[in-house]
Amino acid sequence: MAELLTLSGGQAAPYVEELARLRIAVFREYPYLYEGDMAYETAYLDTFLQAQDNVLILVREQERIVGASTGLPMVEETDNIKEPLIEAGYNIQRVFYYGESVLLPEYRGQGWGKAFFAERERFARSLGRFDTLTFCAVERPEGHPLRPAGYQPLDPFWKQQGFEPTSHFCYIRWQERGETEEKAKPLRYWVKG
Repeated sequence: MAELLTLSGGQAAPYVEELARLRIAVFREYPYLYEGDMAYETAYLDTFLQAQDNVLILVREQERIVGASTGLPMVEETDNIKEPLIEAGYNIQRVFYYGESVLLPEYRGQGWGKAFFAERERFARSLGRFDTLTFCAVERPEGHPLRPAGYQPLDPFWKQQGFEPTSHFCYIRWQERGETEEKAKPLRYWVKG
């Protein structure tokens, strides 16, 4: 039976390689279409590990990690993530940023996504200095050629968790499946006060 674990600070370090592999596996799917690269993952996750007050929530079944979710204070994020919110007038000292939520397909629809959101919010609020929660999600056009038949965007789920889309975007570079190099992709911020 799967269980939820919440880790912070250095407790997350032993799970970074598994988190990297899980991110690559899940983000290969639409809408991210991420080619996957362990060097990129190592650099990305190093930012997370170095952050004060980071949180890693894992879904573990026996010794296997089947899902993970991260969060950290926005001030600890990279400039390309911080700057659009600074330009939009947010006090990023008061913003907690949700990184990824990745879950293997066979574990979806069992409440783990809601648990990821609830546990990250509980953690952020317990720190006593954050009044805004945010994450960003890749934007794809409605008619994208790799959009699977029957694809359901997560917008209704995110709204159920109290988040609303904004008009603010950041850009993150990654190599998409079928591309020969990294290109910047637009991601929209969603915010909860």
